[in-house]
Amino acid sequence: MKDKGMSEEEPLEPPSTRPLLGAVFSEAVPHIGKGVYRKRKTLTVIPFKNNSILPKFRCSQNTLSFRKRFYPDLATTAWNDWRWQLQNRIQDEETLRRLLVLSEDELMALSDPEGRFPVAITPYYASLLSSEDPSQPIRRAVVPVIAERVLSVGEAADPLCEEHDSPVTGLVHRYPDRVLFLVSDYCATYCRYCTRSRMVGQGFGKRPKWRQWENAIAYIAGTPSVRDVLLSGGDPLTLSDENLEWLISRLRGIRHVELIRIGTKAPVVLPQRVTPALVRMLKKYHPLWMSIHFTHPDELTPETNQACERLANGGIPLGSQTVLLAGINDTVETIRRLVHGLIKIRVKPYYLYQCDPIKGSAHVRTSVDKGLEIIEGLRGHTTGYAVPTYVIDAPGGGGKIPLLPDYIKGREGDDLLLRNYLGHIHRYPDPNGRSGDRPWVH
Repeated sequence: MKDKGMSEEEPLEPPSTRPLLGAVFSEAVPHIGKGVYRKRKTLTVIPFKNNSILPKFRCSQNTLSFRKRFYPDLATTAWNDWRWQLQNRIQDEETLRRLLVLSEDELMALSDPEGRFPVAITPYYASLLSSEDPSQPIRRAVVPVIAERVLSVGEAADPLCEEHDSPVTGLVHRYPDRVLFLVSDYCATYCRYCTRSRMVGQGFGKRPKWRQWENAIAYIAGTPSVRDVLLSGGDPLTLSDENLEWLISRLRGIRHVELIRIGTKAPVVLPQRVTPALVRMLKKYHPLWMSIHFTHPDELTPETNQACERLANGGIPLGSQTVLLAGINDTVETIRRLVHGLIKIRVKPYYLYQCDPIKGSAHVRTSVDKGLEIIEGLRGHTTGYAVPTYVIDAPGGGGKIPLLPDYIKGREGDDLLLRNYLGHIHRYPDPNGRSGDRPWVH
Protein backbone atom coordinates (compact mmCIF):
# COMPACT_ATOMS: atom_id res chain seq x y z
CA MET A 1 0.00 0.00 0.00
CA LYS A 2 1.42 3.34 -1.06
CA ASP A 3 1.92 5.98 1.65
CA LYS A 4 -0.28 9.04 1.48
CA GLY A 5 1.42 11.89 -0.36
CA MET A 6 3.78 9.65 -2.33
CA SER A 7 4.01 10.16 -6.08
CA GLU A 8 3.61 7.51 -8.75
CA GLU A 9 7.35 7.67 -9.47
CA GLU A 10 9.13 7.45 -6.15
CA PRO A 11 12.61 8.95 -6.50
CA LEU A 12 15.82 7.64 -5.06
CA GLU A 13 17.61 10.51 -3.41
CA PRO A 14 21.24 11.13 -4.44
CA PRO A 15 23.85 11.72 -1.75
CA SER A 16 24.40 15.41 -1.11
CA THR A 17 28.18 15.28 -1.45
CA ARG A 18 28.54 13.06 -4.53
CA PRO A 19 27.70 13.38 -8.21
CA LEU A 20 24.14 12.46 -9.13
CA LEU A 21 23.50 8.74 -8.75
CA GLY A 22 20.66 6.66 -10.02
CA ALA A 23 20.42 7.84 -13.64
CA VAL A 24 22.55 8.41 -16.71
CA PHE A 25 22.04 11.71 -18.55
CA SER A 26 22.65 12.94 -22.09
CA GLU A 27 22.67 16.50 -23.48
CA ALA A 28 20.49 19.28 -22.12
CA VAL A 29 17.15 19.92 -23.79
CA PRO A 30 15.59 23.37 -24.29
CA HIS A 31 13.11 23.41 -21.43
CA ILE A 32 12.82 25.93 -18.62
CA GLY A 33 16.00 26.68 -16.70
CA LYS A 34 19.57 25.54 -17.10
CA GLY A 35 20.89 22.04 -16.74
CA VAL A 36 17.69 20.24 -17.68
CA TYR A 37 18.62 16.74 -18.74
CA ARG A 38 16.98 14.13 -20.96
CA LYS A 39 16.73 10.74 -19.26
CA ARG A 40 18.05 7.78 -21.22
CA LYS A 41 16.05 4.62 -21.51
CA THR A 42 18.25 2.76 -19.06
CA LEU A 43 18.28 3.63 -15.37
CA THR A 44 21.25 2.57 -13.28
CA VAL A 45 20.84 2.60 -9.51
CA ILE A 46 24.08 2.77 -7.56
CA PRO A 47 23.82 1.60 -3.93
CA PHE A 48 25.73 2.87 -0.92
CA LYS A 49 28.76 0.98 0.30
CA ASN A 50 26.56 -1.00 2.67
CA ASN A 51 24.41 -2.02 -0.33
CA SER A 52 21.43 0.02 0.95
CA ILE A 53 19.49 2.47 -1.19
CA LEU A 54 18.83 6.05 -0.12
CA PRO A 55 15.32 6.69 1.25
CA LYS A 56 12.65 7.82 -1.15
CA PHE A 57 11.63 11.47 -1.18
CA ARG A 58 7.96 12.32 -1.20
CA CYS A 59 6.42 14.40 -3.96
CA SER A 60 3.04 16.13 -3.79
CA GLN A 61 0.64 15.70 -6.67
CA ASN A 62 0.68 19.44 -7.45
CA THR A 63 4.45 19.40 -7.76
CA LEU A 64 4.40 16.23 -9.84
CA SER A 65 1.92 17.84 -12.25
CA PHE A 66 4.08 20.96 -12.43
CA ARG A 67 7.15 18.90 -13.28
CA LYS A 68 5.38 16.97 -16.01
CA ARG A 69 4.18 20.20 -17.59
CA PHE A 70 7.30 22.34 -17.43
CA TYR A 71 10.18 19.85 -17.01
CA PRO A 72 8.87 16.76 -18.87
CA ASP A 73 12.30 15.29 -19.67
CA LEU A 74 13.90 15.89 -16.30
CA ALA A 75 14.90 12.81 -14.32
CA THR A 76 13.31 12.49 -10.89
CA THR A 77 16.75 12.16 -9.36
CA ALA A 78 17.73 15.54 -10.80
CA TRP A 79 14.57 17.26 -9.52
CA ASN A 80 15.25 15.89 -6.05
CA ASP A 81 18.87 17.03 -6.04
CA TRP A 82 19.08 20.28 -4.06
CA ARG A 83 22.04 21.42 -6.15
CA TRP A 84 19.97 21.16 -9.33
CA GLN A 85 17.24 23.18 -7.64
CA LEU A 86 19.72 25.93 -6.79
CA GLN A 87 21.32 25.93 -10.24
CA ASN A 88 17.91 26.31 -11.87
CA ARG A 89 16.37 28.99 -9.72
CA ILE A 90 13.92 31.22 -11.58
CA GLN A 91 15.50 34.66 -11.67
CA ASP A 92 14.17 36.54 -14.70
CA GLU A 93 10.94 37.81 -16.17
CA GLU A 94 11.09 35.61 -19.26
CA THR A 95 11.25 32.35 -17.31
CA LEU A 96 8.66 33.49 -14.79
CA ARG A 97 6.26 34.36 -17.62
CA ARG A 98 6.37 30.76 -18.80
CA LEU A 99 5.22 29.58 -15.40
CA LEU A 100 2.78 32.28 -14.31
CA VAL A 101 0.24 34.60 -15.88
CA LEU A 102 1.84 37.79 -14.59
CA SER A 103 -0.24 40.78 -13.61
CA GLU A 104 0.56 44.25 -14.93
CA ASP A 105 1.82 45.16 -11.46
CA GLU A 106 4.20 42.18 -11.40
CA LEU A 107 5.39 42.85 -14.97
CA MET A 108 6.21 46.46 -14.13
CA ALA A 109 8.19 45.39 -11.09
CA LEU A 110 10.09 42.66 -12.96
CA SER A 111 10.98 44.98 -15.84
CA ASP A 112 12.22 47.75 -13.55
CA PRO A 113 15.88 48.29 -14.54
CA GLU A 114 16.59 49.59 -11.04
CA GLY A 115 15.05 46.62 -9.26
CA ARG A 116 15.48 47.05 -5.51
CA PHE A 117 16.00 43.41 -4.75
CA PRO A 118 16.78 40.39 -6.95
CA VAL A 119 14.24 37.68 -7.69
CA ALA A 120 15.02 34.00 -7.14
CA ILE A 121 12.57 31.10 -6.72
CA THR A 122 13.47 27.43 -6.69
CA PRO A 123 11.58 25.29 -9.22
CA TYR A 124 10.16 23.32 -6.30
CA TYR A 125 8.73 26.42 -4.61
CA ALA A 126 7.50 27.72 -7.98
CA SER A 127 5.41 24.54 -8.22
CA LEU A 128 3.43 25.74 -5.18
CA LEU A 129 2.52 29.11 -6.70
CA SER A 130 -0.83 29.76 -8.33
CA SER A 131 -0.25 30.24 -12.06
CA GLU A 132 -3.35 32.46 -12.45
CA ASP A 133 -3.89 34.29 -9.16
CA PRO A 134 -1.41 37.08 -8.30
CA SER A 135 -3.13 37.52 -4.91
CA GLN A 136 -2.19 34.00 -3.77
CA PRO A 137 -0.39 34.51 -0.43
CA ILE A 138 2.86 32.67 -1.12
CA ARG A 139 3.05 34.12 -4.63
CA ARG A 140 2.84 37.62 -3.15
CA ALA A 141 5.68 36.71 -0.80
CA VAL A 142 8.18 35.94 -3.58
CA VAL A 143 7.05 37.73 -6.79
CA PRO A 144 7.80 41.47 -6.77
CA VAL A 145 5.24 44.24 -7.21
CA ILE A 146 5.77 47.90 -8.00
CA ALA A 147 4.93 48.94 -4.40
CA GLU A 148 8.45 47.81 -3.45
CA ARG A 149 9.70 51.04 -5.04
CA VAL A 150 7.75 53.23 -2.60
CA LEU A 151 9.79 54.49 0.35
CA SER A 152 7.56 55.22 3.35
CA VAL A 153 8.24 57.15 6.55
CA GLY A 154 10.33 55.22 9.04
CA GLU A 155 11.72 52.72 6.53
CA ALA A 156 15.44 52.10 6.19
CA ALA A 157 17.88 49.70 4.54
CA ASP A 158 19.07 48.54 7.96
CA PRO A 159 16.26 49.45 10.36
CA LEU A 160 17.58 47.16 13.10
CA CYS A 161 21.03 48.79 12.97
CA GLU A 162 22.76 45.44 12.69
CA GLU A 163 25.82 47.01 11.14
CA HIS A 164 26.17 49.30 14.16
CA ASP A 165 26.45 46.23 16.42
CA SER A 166 28.92 44.43 14.18
CA PRO A 167 32.36 44.11 15.83
CA VAL A 168 33.73 42.27 12.77
CA THR A 169 32.29 41.85 9.30
CA GLY A 170 29.51 39.28 9.19
CA LEU A 171 28.89 39.16 12.95
CA VAL A 172 26.24 40.99 15.00
CA HIS A 173 26.76 41.10 18.77
CA ARG A 174 23.70 42.79 20.29
CA TYR A 175 22.75 40.63 23.26
CA PRO A 176 25.31 39.85 26.00
CA ASP A 177 25.45 36.08 25.60
CA ARG A 178 24.78 35.48 21.90
CA VAL A 179 25.85 36.52 18.44
CA LEU A 180 24.33 36.43 14.98
CA PHE A 181 26.79 34.97 12.46
CA LEU A 182 25.91 35.97 8.87
CA VAL A 183 27.66 33.19 7.00
CA SER A 184 26.35 33.97 3.50
CA ASP A 185 24.31 36.47 1.52
CA TYR A 186 22.77 33.71 -0.62
CA CYS A 187 19.27 32.25 -0.29
CA ALA A 188 17.52 29.57 -2.31
CA THR A 189 14.46 31.83 -2.64
CA TYR A 190 14.29 35.54 -1.87
CA CYS A 191 11.37 36.77 0.23
CA ARG A 192 10.17 40.21 -0.85
CA TYR A 193 10.08 41.50 2.75
CA CYS A 194 13.57 40.31 3.74
CA THR A 195 15.12 42.19 6.66
CA ARG A 196 18.54 41.86 5.02
CA SER A 197 17.54 42.79 1.48
CA ARG A 198 20.35 45.35 1.66
CA MET A 199 22.89 42.55 1.50
CA VAL A 200 21.41 39.23 0.33
CA GLY A 201 21.71 38.38 -3.33
CA GLN A 202 24.38 41.01 -3.86
CA GLY A 203 27.16 38.80 -5.16
CA PHE A 204 28.68 36.97 -2.18
CA GLY A 205 27.02 33.77 -3.32
CA LYS A 206 27.41 30.27 -1.94
CA ARG A 207 31.21 30.44 -1.77
CA PRO A 208 32.48 30.92 1.78
CA LYS A 209 34.50 33.99 2.65
CA TRP A 210 37.09 32.11 4.61
CA ARG A 211 38.93 35.12 6.03
CA GLN A 212 35.65 36.70 7.12
CA TRP A 213 34.62 33.44 8.78
CA GLU A 214 38.01 33.13 10.51
CA ASN A 215 37.73 36.69 11.88
CA ALA A 216 34.24 36.02 13.20
CA ILE A 217 35.32 32.73 14.82
CA ALA A 218 38.31 34.47 16.40
CA TYR A 219 36.02 37.13 17.87
CA ILE A 220 33.70 34.47 19.33
CA ALA A 221 36.65 32.51 20.74
CA GLY A 222 37.97 35.68 22.35
CA THR A 223 34.63 36.68 23.92
CA PRO A 224 33.85 34.26 26.80
CA SER A 225 30.39 35.80 27.38
CA VAL A 226 29.17 34.34 24.08
CA ARG A 227 27.47 31.03 24.77
CA ASP A 228 24.99 30.96 21.87
CA VAL A 229 25.76 31.33 18.15
CA LEU A 230 23.01 31.71 15.56
CA LEU A 231 24.11 30.93 11.99
CA SER A 232 22.08 32.91 9.50
CA GLY A 233 22.60 35.05 6.43
CA GLY A 234 21.43 34.41 3.69
CA ASP A 235 20.79 30.76 4.34
CA PRO A 236 23.45 28.51 5.92
CA LEU A 237 21.87 25.40 4.36
CA THR A 238 22.84 26.59 0.89
CA LEU A 239 26.42 25.75 1.88
CA SER A 240 27.80 22.32 1.08
CA ASP A 241 27.88 19.71 3.83
CA GLU A 242 31.66 20.00 3.96
CA ASN A 243 31.75 23.79 4.37
CA LEU A 244 28.91 23.81 6.87
CA GLU A 245 30.58 21.08 8.93
CA TRP A 246 33.89 22.94 8.88
CA LEU A 247 32.14 25.98 10.31
CA ILE A 248 30.09 24.15 12.93
CA SER A 249 33.03 22.03 14.05
CA ARG A 250 35.15 25.14 14.61
CA LEU A 251 32.41 26.71 16.71
CA ARG A 252 31.86 23.50 18.66
CA GLY A 253 35.56 23.52 19.49
CA ILE A 254 35.17 26.79 21.43
CA ARG A 255 34.68 25.79 25.06
CA HIS A 256 32.26 28.56 26.08
CA VAL A 257 29.95 28.09 23.06
CA GLU A 258 27.16 25.98 24.55
CA LEU A 259 24.52 26.25 21.83
CA ILE A 260 24.60 26.47 18.04
CA ARG A 261 21.48 27.42 16.12
CA ILE A 262 20.78 27.51 12.38
CA GLY A 263 18.26 29.94 10.90
CA THR A 264 16.98 28.70 7.54
CA LYS A 265 14.11 28.59 5.06
CA ALA A 266 15.57 25.65 3.14
CA PRO A 267 13.13 23.01 4.46
CA VAL A 268 10.33 25.20 3.05
CA VAL A 269 11.71 26.34 -0.32
CA LEU A 270 14.37 23.65 -0.82
CA PRO A 271 13.31 20.58 1.21
CA GLN A 272 15.53 18.37 -0.96
CA ARG A 273 18.47 19.93 0.90
CA VAL A 274 17.62 17.93 4.02
CA THR A 275 19.37 14.74 2.99
CA PRO A 276 20.18 11.83 5.30
CA ALA A 277 23.85 12.81 4.92
CA LEU A 278 23.16 16.34 6.15
CA VAL A 279 21.23 15.07 9.16
CA ARG A 280 23.99 12.58 10.04
CA MET A 281 26.51 15.39 9.96
CA LEU A 282 24.44 17.79 12.08
CA LYS A 283 23.77 15.08 14.70
CA LYS A 284 27.46 15.04 15.55
CA TYR A 285 27.34 18.58 16.94
CA HIS A 286 24.52 18.56 19.47
CA PRO A 287 23.18 20.63 21.15
CA LEU A 288 22.16 22.11 17.81
CA TRP A 289 18.79 23.77 17.20
CA MET A 290 17.12 24.99 14.02
CA SER A 291 14.73 27.90 13.39
CA ILE A 292 12.77 27.53 10.15
CA HIS A 293 11.06 30.42 8.40
CA PHE A 294 7.46 29.48 7.57
CA THR A 295 5.03 31.98 6.06
CA HIS A 296 1.77 30.22 5.22
CA PRO A 297 0.06 26.81 5.63
CA ASP A 298 0.31 26.28 1.84
CA GLU A 299 4.01 25.56 2.50
CA LEU A 300 3.22 22.46 4.57
CA THR A 301 3.66 20.00 1.71
CA PRO A 302 4.67 16.32 1.84
CA GLU A 303 8.18 17.40 0.84
CA THR A 304 8.56 19.96 3.61
CA ASN A 305 6.94 17.61 6.12
CA GLN A 306 9.50 14.94 5.27
CA ALA A 307 12.40 17.38 5.58
CA CYS A 308 11.24 18.39 9.07
CA GLU A 309 10.61 14.77 9.98
CA ARG A 310 14.22 13.88 9.10
CA LEU A 311 15.59 16.75 11.17
CA ALA A 312 13.37 15.94 14.16
CA ASN A 313 14.31 12.27 13.95
CA GLY A 314 17.93 13.41 14.04
CA GLY A 315 17.29 14.92 17.47
CA ILE A 316 17.33 18.53 16.25
CA PRO A 317 14.74 20.69 18.05
CA LEU A 318 12.81 22.72 15.47
CA GLY A 319 11.16 26.10 15.89
CA SER A 320 9.31 28.25 13.39
CA GLN A 321 9.68 31.97 12.79
CA THR A 322 6.87 33.65 10.88
CA VAL A 323 6.69 37.25 9.71
CA LEU A 324 3.20 38.76 9.93
CA LEU A 325 2.32 40.06 6.44
CA ALA A 326 -0.69 42.01 5.20
CA GLY A 327 -2.84 40.05 2.77
CA ILE A 328 -0.61 37.00 3.15
CA ASN A 329 -1.07 35.53 6.62
CA ASP A 330 -2.75 38.26 8.68
CA THR A 331 -5.82 36.38 9.88
CA VAL A 332 -6.39 34.27 12.95
CA GLU A 333 -7.59 31.37 10.79
CA THR A 334 -4.47 31.41 8.57
CA ILE A 335 -2.03 31.48 11.48
CA ARG A 336 -4.08 28.87 13.34
CA ARG A 337 -3.88 26.50 10.37
CA LEU A 338 -0.15 27.15 10.12
CA VAL A 339 0.67 26.53 13.78
CA HIS A 340 -1.53 23.43 13.94
CA GLY A 341 0.26 22.05 10.89
CA LEU A 342 3.65 22.85 12.40
CA ILE A 343 2.90 21.05 15.66
CA LYS A 344 1.93 17.95 13.66
CA ILE A 345 5.40 17.83 12.07
CA ARG A 346 7.18 18.53 15.39
CA VAL A 347 8.00 22.18 14.74
CA LYS A 348 7.32 24.49 17.72
CA PRO A 349 5.86 27.88 16.71
CA TYR A 350 8.52 30.17 18.19
CA TYR A 351 8.18 33.76 16.98
CA LEU A 352 5.51 35.75 15.15
CA TYR A 353 7.42 38.80 13.95
CA GLN A 354 5.99 42.20 13.21
CA CYS A 355 7.40 42.98 9.75
CA ASP A 356 10.54 45.12 9.96
CA PRO A 357 10.31 48.56 8.31
CA ILE A 358 12.75 47.88 5.50
CA LYS A 359 12.59 50.00 2.36
CA GLY A 360 9.53 49.32 0.25
CA SER A 361 7.72 47.16 2.81
CA ALA A 362 4.69 49.33 3.67
CA HIS A 363 2.37 47.31 1.43
CA VAL A 364 2.98 44.12 3.43
CA ARG A 365 3.21 45.56 6.94
CA THR A 366 0.20 45.18 9.24
CA SER A 367 -0.76 47.22 12.28
CA VAL A 368 0.47 46.00 15.66
CA ASP A 369 -3.19 45.65 16.66
CA LYS A 370 -3.54 42.94 14.01
CA GLY A 371 -0.73 40.91 15.59
CA LEU A 372 -2.29 41.25 19.05
CA GLU A 373 -5.63 40.16 17.60
CA ILE A 374 -4.04 37.02 16.20
CA ILE A 375 -2.31 36.12 19.47
CA GLU A 376 -5.59 36.65 21.33
CA GLY A 377 -7.30 34.40 18.80
CA LEU A 378 -4.80 31.65 19.57
CA ARG A 379 -4.26 31.92 23.33
CA GLY A 380 -6.79 29.73 25.09
CA HIS A 381 -8.27 28.53 21.83
CA THR A 382 -5.48 26.05 21.11
CA THR A 383 -2.64 24.36 22.97
CA GLY A 384 0.01 26.66 24.40
CA TYR A 385 2.65 24.75 22.44
CA ALA A 386 1.10 26.19 19.27
CA VAL A 387 1.14 29.85 20.37
CA PRO A 388 4.21 31.78 19.22
CA THR A 389 5.62 34.84 20.96
CA TYR A 390 4.62 38.00 19.10
CA VAL A 391 7.61 40.35 18.92
CA ILE A 392 8.78 43.58 17.40
CA ASP A 393 12.48 43.71 16.63
CA ALA A 394 12.86 47.31 17.73
CA PRO A 395 14.19 49.72 15.09
CA GLY A 396 17.46 51.30 16.06
CA GLY A 397 18.90 48.10 17.51
CA GLY A 398 16.65 47.76 20.56
CA GLY A 399 16.29 44.01 20.19
CA LYS A 400 13.18 41.84 20.32
CA ILE A 401 10.33 43.20 22.42
CA PRO A 402 7.47 40.76 23.19
CA LEU A 403 3.90 42.00 22.96
CA LEU A 404 0.78 40.52 24.58
CA PRO A 405 -2.88 41.48 24.56
CA ASP A 406 -3.95 43.40 27.67
CA TYR A 407 -4.88 40.59 30.03
CA ILE A 408 -4.24 42.60 33.23
CA LYS A 409 -7.27 44.81 33.76
CA GLY A 410 -6.30 46.46 37.04
CA ARG A 411 -6.52 45.93 40.80
CA GLU A 412 -9.27 45.94 43.38
CA GLY A 413 -7.95 45.97 46.91
CA ASP A 414 -5.37 43.18 47.19
CA ASP A 415 -6.68 41.38 44.11
CA LEU A 416 -5.18 41.48 40.64
CA LEU A 417 -7.93 41.49 38.01
CA LEU A 418 -7.24 39.31 34.98
CA ARG A 419 -9.18 38.80 31.75
CA ASN A 420 -9.21 35.26 30.34
CA TYR A 421 -9.54 34.15 26.73
CA LEU A 422 -13.35 34.27 26.95
CA GLY A 423 -13.32 37.85 28.20
CA HIS A 424 -14.27 36.90 31.78
CA ILE A 425 -12.64 38.73 34.69
CA HIS A 426 -10.93 36.61 37.36
CA ARG A 427 -9.29 37.61 40.64
CA TYR A 428 -5.88 36.55 41.83
CA PRO A 429 -4.77 37.35 45.43
CA ASP A 430 -1.68 39.54 45.10
CA PRO A 431 -1.47 41.69 48.26
CA ASN A 432 2.14 42.81 47.76
CA GLY A 433 2.03 43.28 44.00
CA ARG A 434 2.00 46.43 41.91
CA SER A 435 0.98 45.00 38.53
CA GLY A 436 -2.27 46.49 37.29
CA ASP A 437 -1.97 49.37 39.76
CA ARG A 438 -4.67 51.48 38.22
CA PRO A 439 -8.32 52.05 39.05
CA TRP A 440 -10.70 49.31 37.98
CA VAL A 441 -13.65 50.47 35.93
CA HIS A 442 -16.65 48.12 36.23
